[in-house]
Amino acid sequence: MATLKPETSRFLVNVPEEYAFWSYPGHTLRNMKELGDELRTMSNENYAYHVNAEKNDFANWVKDIIKDEKLAADLKKAPDRVQAARAVANRIAILSRR
Repeated sequence: MATLKPETSRFLVNVPEEYAFWSYPGHTLRNMKELGDELRTMSNENYAYHVNAEKNDFANWVKDIIKDEKLAADLKKAPDRVQAARAVANRIAILSRR
């Protein structure tokens, strides 16, 4: 099994507890995998609470806390919850291969 490079693995680890994402209606997300799981299973209504014309909470959290500019940009472009989940899964797959 290949060892992840430090610059890659930092995207995949848990964030400090004080920077965890609190998803409506109350799930706590601490890393990219949990974000992907949440996007896959949350309702479209809950997704719309976080992503709408005024904001994109997921892209902002990824950009500001996880510090993954690439995934943040992909999340901003995602037209819906399914595509956002796919963007996270694809990014995790790419980072896991490095």
